[in-house]
Amino acid sequence: MPAAPSPGALMAREAAEAPAAFARASCQTVPPPEGAFRALHTLARGSSDAAATVLAYEAMRETGLPCTSLPPSVFSLGRGLRLADTLVLALSQSGASEDLVLSARGARAGGARVVALTNVDGSPLEREADLRLPLLAGEEHAIPATKSVVAAIGAGTALIGALAPAYAPRARAAAEAVRRAEGRVLPGAARLVDALAGARSVYVLGRDTGYGAAQETALKIKECCALHAEAHSAAEVLHGPLQLAAGGLTALLLETGAPGTAGSLRIAAERLTQEGAAVHRLSPDAIGAGGLTPAAAAALLLCLLYPVIREAALARGQDPDAPRALSKVTRTV
Repeated sequence: MPAAPSPGALMAREAAEAPAAFARASCQTVPPPEGAFRALHTLARGSSDAAATVLAYEAMRETGLPCTSLPPSVFSLGRGLRLADTLVLALSQSGASEDLVLSARGARAGGARVVALTNVDGSPLEREADLRLPLLAGEEHAIPATKSVVAAIGAGTALIGALAPAYAPRARAAAEAVRRAEGRVLPGAARLVDALAGARSVYVLGRDTGYGAAQETALKIKECCALHAEAHSAAEVLHGPLQLAAGGLTALLLETGAPGTAGSLRIAAERLTQEGAAVHRLSPDAIGAGGLTPAAAAALLLCLLYPVIREAALARGQDPDAPRALSKVTRTV
């Protein structure tokens, strides 16, 4: 029998493929969805919902349309919604979770056009959609999703380019910038690994697309490191969550260059530091990456952070490929 892969080997390989996966998904040709839309909505859970947050901020900025997350339970447990003249993005790596399948069906019944962003061909979610965008990430075997998450962001930017044609060339150029970052290592990565390995509690903060990246980073820290982590907006953290900063908190601030966000991130860093938190500010600028859209910057930050989280998990005695309580496909209702 072949030897079992060493702990974290699957995640290492798949995370290394993430920049190319983002570029493939972002550069695919997407036909403009039929219809005139008054609003956009997303349907997703877990890492896919974090990707949806990134896309919502980017879509609102580029299309001028509101984009909100719809809770799947409105459809799977409730009576649905009136969604005429709206476009719904349903994101799922597997396309197999029953609540998302029911939600896509319910959204179409309510009058929406539904676009499925999935990595598995022929999934149940795809069959409920008007249009499917493949993530083109290839098979993923580690339980924590990595390359499929950044590929979902990439596919979503291709869709935004179809809705807002002036955005499309910028998105493609940014995708190539992410591809060129393949193999790059975050400066200070070893120091950040040590910080997470010894942490008791972590806040991950961002604004705009950086908030979606923060959601995904916090989720991965919980999944892989068995470490408490929360994602917060850099504005919202100044309310109740700031009270916990004095208890040995580790904070990661993710900067994506989204317009108007630098000031609030700076203020959050200053306040957290004053209260005793150990603050680490992270940006694609650290590896000299330029020409990024805010969504691509969020995706690149994830590409840089996945290896850090993997190493921190190993240092904490965890196998990031196979977190004990989790499975690759999560089925919820």
